[in-house]
Parts: sequence; structure tokens; C-alpha cells
Amino acid sequence: MLFELIAAVVAGVALAGIAMSVRWISRGRLPKWIVPAAAGLGMISYAIWSEYSWFDRMRNSFPQSVVVTWSNTERAIWRPWSYIRPLTTRFMAVETSTAKRHPQQPGQVMVSMILAARWQQTTVIKAVFDCDNNRRADLVGDDVSIADDGSVTGAQWIDLPADDANLEAACRQP
Repeated sequence: MLFELIAAVVAGVALAGIAMSVRWISRGRLPKWIVPAAAGLGMISYAIWSEYSWFDRMRNSFPQSVVVTWSNTERAIWRPWSYIRPLTTRFMAVETSTAKRHPQQPGQVMVSMILAARWQQTTVIKAVFDCDNNRRADLVGDDVSIADDGSVTGAQWIDLPADDANLEAACRQP
């Protein structure tokens, strides 16, 4: 967040410098208020660009094996431009290259799930998907373990619809 603030200030100073140069070239014919107006426009423009490009920059930073399965868009009154085009502020993805199957549990697959939100730390959790029964168990907590036969013990299974994007991405055969 600090780097984004610094970048916004730099964008404002840069546009103010350009406005000062144009005002100097015009020998003062442009009004004085054009310099702070250009600075403000530069900072607001950078903030809008940064917010709208966040999701694409995050998605492009991951390898091809990461499949985005869900994203959240929102509008806010303090971002009036978001009523024209909503901002993507959170997403969930499945890392398909981490898929592991146990020979004794062929209908189940363990993958890493990525949970990302704007201005928050990205979280990676392990989850087991039961492809045959359309359900998921998150491998979080001290009492969750995987037995020698590949069965998950101590986890809370969550029933999923057959068309769940996370289930489809995790269960897709390599």
C-alpha cells in the first residue's frame, strides 16, 4: 500500500511538472490552477488504473497451471467510476500443478487453493476434493490428517454442486 501511495504521488508530481512546462512554454497564458489540477488528475488517474489492473496483474503473476475459479466485483460510492465498470476485489484460484492423488483413493484429489483479496495477504490452503461425491474438505486445523490409505480424517466435508468451478478445476484429469 505504501508503494501505491508513493506511485500516486510520483504520478501527480510528473503531471504537475508537465503542466508547469506547458505553462512556461505558453509564457504564462495558461492559468496557474492548471498545475495543481494536473497533479490531482495524475494521482486520481493512477489510483483508478491501479485498482482496475490489480486483478489482471495478479492473475498474470501466477503460472499457467493456476485456474481462477471465482472473482468478486463490487461498486462503491467513494469510487463513482465503479458504477460504470465494477472493480474486481477478491478471487479464488486452484493450483492444478499441485494436484495429488492417492492410489487407494482415485476419486479424490488434493490441491492448493489460492485466496486473494485487494490490500490483503494472499492465502494458500490445501483442500481435498471428492470428485465422485461432489464435496470438498479443507485441510486446516490441528485435528485434520490424511491416513495411510489416503482417507481424510477430522475434516469437515462441504457438499458442492456438480458444476462448482473449484471442483471442476481440481478434478480435471491431467
